[in-house]
Parts: sequence; C-alpha cells; structure tokens
Amino acid sequence: METTTVAFYIGPFGITSIVITTWGIMLVLGIFCWLATRNLSLEPGPVQTLLEGIVSACEAAIQSVLPGHARELLPFIATLWIYIVIANLTGLIPLLHSPTGNLSVTAGLALLVFMSVHWFGIHQNGIHQYLKHYLRPMPLLLPFHLISEATRTIALAVRLFGNIMSLELVALLVLLVAGLLVPIPLLMLHIVEALVQAYIFGMLALIYVAGAMQSQHSKKENNHE
Repeated sequence: METTTVAFYIGPFGITSIVITTWGIMLVLGIFCWLATRNLSLEPGPVQTLLEGIVSACEAAIQSVLPGHARELLPFIATLWIYIVIANLTGLIPLLHSPTGNLSVTAGLALLVFMSVHWFGIHQNGIHQYLKHYLRPMPLLLPFHLISEATRTIALAVRLFGNIMSLELVALLVLLVAGLLVPIPLLMLHIVEALVQAYIFGMLALIYVAGAMQSQHSKKENNHE
C-alpha cells in the first residue's frame, strides 16, 4: 500500500500524495467553517446546531480535565480532534489514504503537541518556575524527566500511525478475500476506530498540557497549606 508517491516538486521538495490529501483536508475544513459561521443566528439551523454541539462537547471534555482553562485550550484541542477525525475517515474515500496512516504526519502532530505542552506550561507558570519542575523532587531525576518527555511524544506518534495503518491494511485484506460481501461491518469498524483514535490522541494531548500547566500550581497550593 503505497502512500508516499511524489506527485510533483516545488524546488527540491517533493510533494507526496499524503501532503496533497492533508492540504485538501485543511482547505475543505477552512471553507466549511467560513461558510458555516458567516450567518450565525440566535435561532440556529441544523448546521449551526451541529457546530455548537461539537464545540460544546469539546469544551466540556476540556473542562472536565482542566477546569477554568477550557476557553484557553479549546482552539488547540478541538482543532486536533476535528482534524484527526477527518484525516482518519479519509481512508474511506476510494483512491485516498488516511494521512494519519503515515508516520511523518503523526510525528508532526506529536511534535506539535510536544511544543504546545511547553508553551502552555511556560505561559501559565513562567519559564523559570516551569523549568524548575523538572528538578523535582530531586535534580537527580532530570534525565528521567527528559526521557519521559521524549518517549511519550514518540509513543503518541506511533500509536496513532500504527492503529490507522493496521486498520487500512485489515480493510484491504478483508476486501481482497471477501470482496464486497462485508462492506457495511467494515465501514462501521473504520468509523468507530477513527473516532476512538482521534479521541485518544486529543485526550492524551490534553492530559499532557494539563500536567504542564498544573506542575507549578500544585506546588504553590502545597506551600500555602
């Protein structure tokens, strides 16, 4: 299953089919959101109701993990969830592959989460206080903290890549063996797995960000006590 075919070049950079698919997803989401939010009303129609439901669900999930910071984290976490859901489901379209079935894409998403964790942590606590939490409870544990940061980022990328790639491979093998006899169960499996993997990735990102933002906050509360 080839998903890295170079379609054309921009200077020395080869643009693969996965990059084109990713750009297409971004373009479709951008146009849809622009059109859907042009005429917002106090009496919402079906599209606005759907959008409000998605935003409310994302906000409630963030609020349950990190109360008081839902509005701050909503743009980042909700964008992750929405993009990964659409990217995972893209594999259902004939002749297209899910971008998240490519390790380069999931590594990029994991790196984005890695940088965002430190951004939100520094923004919440200040750079000096944030960096100090790596020395707790003792400076000797600094290497282990750094290893943990690296390994969880790698695991985040590999988990999503492995699950989506294996899902597409299983779907391909079943279709080759059984033909079109089992399309509906296979379709439902793909949809459910796509939603589950997007939720897990976004929730892990949220937990990592929450840990960074609360690293110094919990210390301050202990000092006050």
